[in-house]
Amino acid sequence: MWQISIAISWGKIMSRVCVWHWQVKHQGAPIVKVACGAEFSVILDCRGVVFTFGLPEYGQLGHNTDGKYFITSTKLGFNNETKPKRVLVFVEKGRDNHSTPVDEVEVRDVACGTNHTVAVDAKGRVFSWGFGGYGRLGHADTKDEMVPRRIKYFDTQTRGVKHVFAGSTYSMALTDNGNVFSWGMTKRTGEANMYPKPVQDLCGWDVRSIGCSVTSVMVAADESVIGWGCSPTYGELGLGDTKKSSANPTEVKTMDGLHVHAVEMGMAHTLMICRDDTEQDKANLADLPEYNI
Repeated sequence: MWQISIAISWGKIMSRVCVWHWQVKHQGAPIVKVACGAEFSVILDCRGVVFTFGLPEYGQLGHNTDGKYFITSTKLGFNNETKPKRVLVFVEKGRDNHSTPVDEVEVRDVACGTNHTVAVDAKGRVFSWGFGGYGRLGHADTKDEMVPRRIKYFDTQTRGVKHVFAGSTYSMALTDNGNVFSWGMTKRTGEANMYPKPVQDLCGWDVRSIGCSVTSVMVAADESVIGWGCSPTYGELGLGDTKKSSANPTEVKTMDGLHVHAVEMGMAHTLMICRDDTEQDKANLADLPEYNI
């Protein structure tokens, strides 16, 4: 995994809009990953230490507070974190809801939804925190979590989790043995998954990367790309304009034979990194249509 020592940011920062990039004041080990939610950001360094900053409204920063205070008797405000602050405490909870600290947490991957965060450590343990609506934290309830809480469901799995992903109101995980799990709300209507459930349609596929949007999902597996999402969609699935429904996982035919290293999604668009090593790779890529932006 590559490392950098400086983080750069721009865009909307709480109540202000920054149109120029600026350096994030982070003093620490080299950074290996960053992730962004709606109005907060996460930094992961090479030691497995997590730093967060931005809006703490639902506990998504993991600092054991939502930052609320009264501006007036009828108006709430939030103490925003204006610079990266280390996430110090990781916990697990029993049936009595008693919190016990989890030691030796060395985070290896992190992802952000709109108002929640999910992470996995070197031991394959998954933690989530922030807004708990629709079960997106995977704790079988809808409570907000102010600090990272271990998802107990994965204790029953024979292999640990190696990567985590997050959409607006849901989360996903990829295990060491190739199973994909999803929890939260991936549809605009209907029931939510309050705890992780296997995505059966992906069984048998060699999944490498998952991109999550508002309700759409794109998966890079084997020499194919699989996508699904409930209406309305805006072309982010790449299934063309003749398919009547995209609610179930479907192979993207134009991507057949392409080896996709990584896939990422915005609210209504998708980007992929494809292998370009062999002559066959180059030929497959040359067959794709090109558009001028």
